[in-house]
Amino acid sequence: MIHVTLKDGSVKEFEAGVSVIDVAKSLGAGLAKAACAGRINGEVVDLRTAINEDCNLEICTFDDEDGKKAFWHTAAHVMAQAIQHLYPEAKFGIGPALDNGWYYDIGGVKPFTPDQFAAIEAEMKKIVKENIPVEKRIITVEEGRTIFAGQDYKLELLEEYAEKGWELSVYTQGDFTDLCAGPHLMSTGTIKAVKLTQATSAYWRGDSTRDTMCRMYGVAFPKASELEAYLKQQEEALRRDHNKIGRELEYFTTVDVIGQGLPVILPNGAKVIQQLQRWIEDTEEKWGYQLTKTPYMAKRELYKISGHWDHYLDGMFVLGDPHDETKECFALRPMTCPFQYQVYLNRARSYRDLPMRLNETSTLFRNEDSGEMHGLIRVRQFTISEGHLVLRPDQLEDEFRGCLELAKYCLETVGLAEDVSYRFSQWDPNRTDKYEGTAEQWEEAQNAMKRILDHLGLDYKVGVDEAAFYGPKLDIQIKNVFGKEDTLITIQIDMLLAQKFGMTYVGEDGKEHYPYIIHRTSIGCYERTLALLLEKYAGALPTWLMPTQTMIVPISEKYHDYAHEVLEKLRAAGIRAEADWRSEKMGYKIREAQLKKIPYMLVVGEKEAADGTVSVRTRKGGDNGVMKTEEFIEMIVEEIRSKQR
Repeated sequence: MIHVTLKDGSVKEFEAGVSVIDVAKSLGAGLAKAACAGRINGEVVDLRTAINEDCNLEICTFDDEDGKKAFWHTAAHVMAQAIQHLYPEAKFGIGPALDNGWYYDIGGVKPFTPDQFAAIEAEMKKIVKENIPVEKRIITVEEGRTIFAGQDYKLELLEEYAEKGWELSVYTQGDFTDLCAGPHLMSTGTIKAVKLTQATSAYWRGDSTRDTMCRMYGVAFPKASELEAYLKQQEEALRRDHNKIGRELEYFTTVDVIGQGLPVILPNGAKVIQQLQRWIEDTEEKWGYQLTKTPYMAKRELYKISGHWDHYLDGMFVLGDPHDETKECFALRPMTCPFQYQVYLNRARSYRDLPMRLNETSTLFRNEDSGEMHGLIRVRQFTISEGHLVLRPDQLEDEFRGCLELAKYCLETVGLAEDVSYRFSQWDPNRTDKYEGTAEQWEEAQNAMKRILDHLGLDYKVGVDEAAFYGPKLDIQIKNVFGKEDTLITIQIDMLLAQKFGMTYVGEDGKEHYPYIIHRTSIGCYERTLALLLEKYAGALPTWLMPTQTMIVPISEKYHDYAHEVLEKLRAAGIRAEADWRSEKMGYKIREAQLKKIPYMLVVGEKEAADGTVSVRTRKGGDNGVMKTEEFIEMIVEEIRSKQR
């Protein structure tokens, strides 16, 4: 007998070899019906997985992130099977689950158009209605060559996986078989509602020298009502999409001759970023950080010391021939750390100098894949509140806590704290090609970080093989309006680079020691933050961030002089104010200001000019009545000072 500890802490006894789905059935027919995958000791597994020893087990339903991905992965196979029926010439690449559905890369066909989606969806529904069992089996290379004869992309993956020594598994549903690690649902019938969302082009394996394929996206749900709710949410997402709002409100634009992933920040966007940047720099100074300013580029030798030349060369913009050692070669910086280390190395350091907290508003350059570009969220040039702390081992927990508290404070202030999740990104000990340092060093750093996170009581998920090449990190994750997850803030423990750069300090014992380093940011990339704020508030940013905080609306030209007086008073108080001098109707000017999301409109006419007052309207359509100009100034200044949301 084996003992299985469930999510609620209860322990059940089973015969060795019991499957995850059988455990679910023993707990209730409803749970078994809803089950999509399992987690054994934290590892996501197939429902078919046999349990042969004592373990912790969680049953993952569609409400669970891992359950969703198993559900959507199966739906991707259903879509591929439908396409195979309708387009026998199709050749299949990969079809992974995403945060909001799936995609499948398909060769041998022209990119599908929306008018073809209905036929594919209809065929998918037939497959679902048949409730075809999904079966898994382990195969040999020779069997795989037979199964996937004529499927060139699958054969390429088969040979690659075999060379790496990976287990070769296939999933079969009826007449469709796919090379896949899973996990998958038990049958196709669980999928009740499907929707194909878009078709794009993509290079095979992201290589522009390889075949161009059709990338089909879709989403599916256990209930039709959930699909309906999702489609409504997508409509709202389109309304809030920063790509739409940011262009309409003139926060940014893109220009073909400048290049993809290189947005032009317009005055409105630049003003918001300026406010964020000034606030972050002032806040960090109060938290004991010292501001630095370092070069945008460096010789390859600097990146060779840090390891970026070996591990990140493809992601860098290189000036010169990277392989010609006889000539000088530079690269634009994709990070600030090796530059800021030179501040520490400027002179000898003692234990009394630590911790040293360095921060910088850094412009960075990363050669992102063209398919990854998205508005302001993923770009090739960006600005970030980057910083590094150099510290003694005994200072590690306090300083890490300080970094986390600062990040939380910044997120709470701008209103994003409730939208984030936490991910403990660890190394994969089987990927020695990807990471530097010894297993002992990694275990020491990861154990230290785990102790800190657990001591802080932080609710986090573990991401294996997601660490930086030189250390584990805490990633603060956030999703855009379409559900795509990105990292907003990173706090990382580094146990390697101090030694690489010869960074030492003299301890109380008079001996030299290597410090720990924490890499961190307090608000992340300013462009990405701006995008997320535009989506969060649908363009109506908190008053303290708005590029224009008040619009003065004179009723007619006769009151322009008084409007000028009010304007000067507002600006003298530090309020970003404008006046609408056009000879348009008042209602039209107020409506236009509301469409621009300006927080306050001050209407001035004969009575206001005579009484020294303003008639206050809000962007939400509210009428705050008549106020003394000084009274309004006092009110909005306090709103700005306190950073009300």
